[in-house]
Amino acid sequence: MSEKMFSEDQLEQLRSFPDIGRDDLIRYFTLAPSDLAFVDPGRGRGPTDRLGLAVQLSTLQWLGFVPDDVVSAPPVAVARLAEQLQLDPADLEGYGQRSHTRSDHLRLAASYLSWKSAPAGGMAMKELEQFLLDRAMEHDSPTLLFNLAREYLIASKVIRPGAIILAKMVGTARAGASELTTQLVGHLLTEQMRSDLDRLLVLDVGLGMTRLAWLVKPAVEASASAVKTSIDKLALAEEKSAGTIENRLAKSDLQVGAENLGARCHERRTPCPDGALAQVRPSCCRPSARTCAAEDLLTRGNCWFMLNQALFVMRVRIAT
Repeated sequence: MSEKMFSEDQLEQLRSFPDIGRDDLIRYFTLAPSDLAFVDPGRGRGPTDRLGLAVQLSTLQWLGFVPDDVVSAPPVAVARLAEQLQLDPADLEGYGQRSHTRSDHLRLAASYLSWKSAPAGGMAMKELEQFLLDRAMEHDSPTLLFNLAREYLIASKVIRPGAIILAKMVGTARAGASELTTQLVGHLLTEQMRSDLDRLLVLDVGLGMTRLAWLVKPAVEASASAVKTSIDKLALAEEKSAGTIENRLAKSDLQVGAENLGARCHERRTPCPDGALAQVRPSCCRPSARTCAAEDLLTRGNCWFMLNQALFVMRVRIAT
């Protein structure tokens, strides 16, 4: 499953050192006096081991894990640590020839920083699984979910598992979110609804895009045409979701928009069109009324569509 979500190049990037910016360089590769004492206890640890341990100590806080090839750390970061330890950056070249050295130093650094590992089946992994499932109900992007998991683990001071393991967990979470979505909204997918959703994915020649793309495209200006488009979107959503919670949200939003329309027209001494306080429709709004309500309808309409976008996308995923 992870192979389908990430290419080999992407997986390699996820398990390797990225480029480092100046802020991260200063924040994570500056050793405190206690760090210097930990890295250089004064006996039994040569220059190569001291520099390698310092790289692991800094990298764990920066990335949440330490790549196997410690020697490939960004040269500018190695040079900064070497300067603080009064060592030659070249001393790192012979580091980690024994795998036990790398793993032992990682355990030492994790213990010093109060970090913990995440063994399979442990509580940390179960909590991560639940976190990913919750986030997958909100987002479907594998890359975003991977990065959210990475940030979650860093905040929890848990060493990130391997890239393939975490990618598989992301895939499992996405599959679980799809199944849960089916359970939650499956009863809404009547044959008519499925047919309507299929038509949302068909290119509309007049719009130059699919209806789904048109529905989720936000307004960029407060103009009469933009207001009309937002009202058309609300009308379409109301028609396709009659009797559902989205419809009730739409009606509530239209009612608030109508009330604001009346208030603004009153403030500007613009006569309200007949029936405007009952419902807002293009056919009953004069241009002046549309213009004075533009800000209200655009703001509320776009906020509502951002909320409704998730439901449309989930339904389309199930229908297809």
